[in-house]
Formats: sequence, C-alpha cells, structure tokens
Amino acid sequence: MSQILVALLLLSFACNPKTEVQMEIQTEEHSPSDSLLLTPEEMKYLKNIKQLTFGGNNAEAYWSFDDSMLIFQSDYSEWGAECDQVYYTNWQEDDLKNNQPKRLSTGLGRTTCSYFLPDDKSIVYASTHLGGDNCPPVPERRTDGKYVWPIYDSFDIFTADMDGKILSQLTNEPGYDAEATVSPKGDKIVFTSLRTGDLELYTMNIDGTDVKQITSDLGYDGGAFFSPDGSKIIWRASRPTTDEDVEVYKDLLSEGLVMPTSMELFVANADGSDAKKITDLGKAN
Repeated sequence: MSQILVALLLLSFACNPKTEVQMEIQTEEHSPSDSLLLTPEEMKYLKNIKQLTFGGNNAEAYWSFDDSMLIFQSDYSEWGAECDQVYYTNWQEDDLKNNQPKRLSTGLGRTTCSYFLPDDKSIVYASTHLGGDNCPPVPERRTDGKYVWPIYDSFDIFTADMDGKILSQLTNEPGYDAEATVSPKGDKIVFTSLRTGDLELYTMNIDGTDVKQITSDLGYDGGAFFSPDGSKIIWRASRPTTDEDVEVYKDLLSEGLVMPTSMELFVANADGSDAKKITDLGKAN
C-alpha cells in the first residue's frame, strides 16, 4: 500500500468543476499487467487508479460538492436494474464489487444525467417514470447504419433526497427535458429541452423557476456544464448547415432520435451570450 498525493485537475466537463482538488488516497498502485490493462504509455499519466464498478453499463459519474461521493447511472442487472437507474457511492470506502450501492431513483422507467445539488443532501436527475413503469424501448439497429441516440419525450427533471424520495418535479413541458447540471455557485441549473421543437439549452433556478432559453440555432444542444466560477458554460452541439443535413436532422428528430456523430464544442456566457465555437470534433467513425 502506498500513500499518494493526487492533484485532480477537473476540466469544465466535470460535474463539480473546481480549479484544483487535492486529497490523499490509500490504495494499491497498479501496473500494466493488472486487470485494468494499462499500457506503459498510459502509466506515464495515470496513477493511483481505483476501479469502482464491475458489471453492467455504468456512466455519467459526477462528484458531490464536497468530493466525498459520486452519483452515477447503471443498468447492472445484479442490482435489480432493467435499464439505467441512479445510484450513489462513497468512492473511497464502498466496495461495489461485492455490495450494491444505494439507489436514489424510483426503479421505474429510465433515468439519465444525475447531479448533486449544493447541499450534497439532494440530487437532480431526469427520469421517464411518469411515462410508464417499464423501460422505454431502445431503437433498433438502423438499416442505413446511422448511430443514433433516443430522445425520449417522457423525460422530465426531478429532485430527490438521499433516501430516493422525490422532492419536486422541475419540468412539466411536453417533450424531452434532461441533461441537467448545476452551477458551482449553487444558483442555476442548465438543461436540454425539446419544448420549442428543437433541442435547445435552458437555465433555471435551483427550484425550477425563472426558466430561460439560452440557445436558438437549429441543431442539438446538450451536455452543458458551468465553468468553476459559474459565469460561463461549455456544451456540445450539432449545427446542420446543408439542406441534406438539415433534412436528416429534422427527420431523425421527428422519430425521437438524434445522431451524435458530428458535434462541435461551444462556450458562452451563462446567459448564452457571446457564444463561440472552440473546436470541431468532426465525424465519428
């Protein structure tokens, strides 16, 4: 066992972005021959790695404001999940290989994009459970080979306490409402909504009031995060420009789908002003 001082430089994609967090962690050092299959090149940059989950699809893991917990979604059947549900873990102490973490979502429908609220005693997440108890269907593989994401119109955004009790429903508009993240200032939530017929970014107060649309260009806008001081946001967006691309985007959207294979990164002020494209991710293979 070794004691390693780790400086976690959290980028703007982190759920609780901070310029630097330092903590001491007791764990075993890994080598390229262990189960994580790290290459020598990777070992130059990655140390003190701890695997947290060991089955199912686990993703969207974000820090609590005090960095002691992680919240994430999983469809691990051994935990009784038929599709994505929200769980949380004390990442330094819990053993998820042998023990099930506490579920915070209802266990009904499908969830996505959970995030701690500033008190670390409650969370915000999106769920389809009001649209039905069962998991919404996953799109079948397309004959045209296009890779698509489903945009379930039954997604709404909720808050819950750490016992999983729903405290409030923050959105109640027709269509997709999801991908909510919280400003480090603790005052605002940014999320994606289809309420105008296009996938745009919105902000609202922590209690769901004062909803404001902050993007308006045609195309998917989502995956938004606030900067460490809460003054700016970064997000991914598709911007179809040719007639063909616009037609494809609109046709897929009418089917409740979006194609995430041509995305760009944008930054803007937290109110959506002064938006700038900062990179072009190009087309995925």
